[in-house]
Amino acid sequence: MNICDIQQKLRKFAEDRNWHQFHSPKNLSMALTAEAAELLEIFQWLTEEQSKEIVNSEKDMAAVREEIADVFIYLSRLADKLNIDIEKEVIAKIALNEKKYPVELSKDNAVKYNKR
Repeated sequence: MNICDIQQKLRKFAEDRNWHQFHSPKNLSMALTAEAAELLEIFQWLTEEQSKEIVNSEKDMAAVREEIADVFIYLSRLADKLNIDIEKEVIAKIALNEKKYPVELSKDNAVKYNKR
């Protein structure tokens, strides 16, 4: 996936419809939150097991895929508007998390937590 290409397509899509006037960082972050909530709504009342089994329902998975795409679209537009390189920032965040949560400290704690 080339995030820059996707952002360019989304930018053109918005330009062609004169939607730039609505795509402020504030509005895009609000739309991103709304789409994330729509994704959450799919899983809201499912048990842990049902949430894992959702992959067996084509209808439910179609809805999940659509909402994930919507979340990514708004996230991409927001990053584009703010000149944030998503790939660079994700790689930096993974590196930060590796330091913050080293395997030797996290692995045993996760096992202990799951046994409660």
